[in-house]
Amino acid sequence: MDEKKLFNTKEVARFLDVNEKMVYSLISEKGLPATKATGKWLFPKHLVEKWLENQTVNSPKNSGQVTTSYDLLIIAGSNDILLDKAISVFNRAYPDRIAVFGNVGSMGGIGALRRNLCHIASSHLLQENGGEYNFGFAEEELEQMPAVVNFCRREQGLILQKGNPKNIRTVSDLAGGNIRVVNRPLGTGTRLLLDRELEKAGINCKEVNGYDNEVSSHLEVGLEVLSGRADAGLGIRAVAGLLGLDFIPWRWERFDLLVSKECFFNRAVQLFLGLLHEKPFRDFAKSLDGYDLDLCGKMVFPKKEETETNGE
Repeated sequence: MDEKKLFNTKEVARFLDVNEKMVYSLISEKGLPATKATGKWLFPKHLVEKWLENQTVNSPKNSGQVTTSYDLLIIAGSNDILLDKAISVFNRAYPDRIAVFGNVGSMGGIGALRRNLCHIASSHLLQENGGEYNFGFAEEELEQMPAVVNFCRREQGLILQKGNPKNIRTVSDLAGGNIRVVNRPLGTGTRLLLDRELEKAGINCKEVNGYDNEVSSHLEVGLEVLSGRADAGLGIRAVAGLLGLDFIPWRWERFDLLVSKECFFNRAVQLFLGLLHEKPFRDFAKSLDGYDLDLCGKMVFPKKEETETNGE
């Protein structure tokens, strides 16, 4: 019996029958389970096997179903300050019901939706074309395309110490060791964006001091910078505004809610989506920097030209 519990990069590449360079893409883009606790990539064998099982096309349908209780709403995926507020508004407005959130990152949310562990997945995964979000990932991961409802557009960028004492201007300034960053976990849309920008700038993640220092939320990124434990971290403008920190914008992104079609007309789901149009929620959004609600609460679809391109 093989007692080895951890693969190295070469071994996991052999196990998956891919080249070693592809392994790094699978980590950043497909959520391949990995750890860098020892300074080099290691892959827990049982998690790799589970991940591979989850990637299987036409696998037997999960017989379990997310609870159909009208009293409970389960949301899982990427965290957001405004989403926290929406959940709070829901719980106050409907005291006979409760909404709960699982902070598992965008890929984790889509995975939870596939396994019927939640009603709604929150996600902001940037696709390869650099212009669309979430559709391609949902199509790959789910047996059936979910309903995709926009929650907001929000501004992502570098959160910096007040006054930007390290004079950070571009992603290239993060390399070299003089700047210490704080990062988000694998499987999050924010980590995916950082990895894409580093790759575009020709920067190896090993050149970035603090790349392996991971925290679980945008607010924690801001607190690491505020405390001085980090000079910079990728996060949303709203956090920088709340904490009085500097901010360099990188891009506006679409943050969506993915709902399985079986759950879409669940009463709790419909009540939650309805709150997105209500004054208490919208007034709170106006009090924060870096949010745009023009699409909020509306169904979104792949752009026609992208659908045509994918069909060629």
